Amino acid sequence: MRRASWIAAGSAAVLLAAAGGFGVALAGDAGDDGSGTPGAESADAGFARDMAVHHQQAVEMSYLVREGTDNREVRRLAYDIAQTQANQRGMMLGWLDLWQLPKVSAEPPMSWMDMGGMASGKDGALMPGMATNTQMAALDKAEGKQAEILYLRLMTEHHKGGVHMAEGCVDRCEVDVEKRLAQGMVESQQSEIQLMAEMLRKRGAKAEG
Repeated sequence: MRRASWIAAGSAAVLLAAAGGFGVALAGDAGDDGSGTPGAESADAGFARDMAVHHQQAVEMSYLVREGTDNREVRRLAYDIAQTQANQRGMMLGWLDLWQLPKVSAEPPMSWMDMGGMASGKDGALMPGMATNTQMAALDKAEGKQAEILYLRLMTEHHKGGVHMAEGCVDRCEVDVEKRLAQGMVESQQSEIQLMAEMLRKRGAKAEG
């Protein structure tokens, strides 16, 4: 299966990005305990943890479609998404290390948005917008135009969920650099949603299956 082959390249990109995350200065940003460091249950920590997981799936999906199609347009988009989200994921994991906070929580995903019950985790979809295990398996097997359409549909939903989470951080997070990153995610992913809608139209398809 292709799903195993993405790990080496994807993991390398994530490790490099994580190393870069340690260089982000957070001095002067106020945490919810007044110490300059966010608390473990803060929106800042919750967003960093949840979005790191969300981004990881986007990276995997992007490597899978690059194995499934020779189309330059889709492969270029997938590469851009994989590199961008691997870098952002590394930054967020780096912040958690700098804050000396755990990368996992006993609370359900999105609890920091008061939405801990939004996704049941059924079939592997841990948060709104995330693909299920069944959908990931289908993408793993798809080839050519079928792979392109499935990827564009799944990534459109993935981005919609990501935009909602990022908007939540813009509203709730306290660390300025993290709020700026979240706002950048909103703007870039909304732009990519529009691009993917046009790419689907060119293939005689819509975002909804």
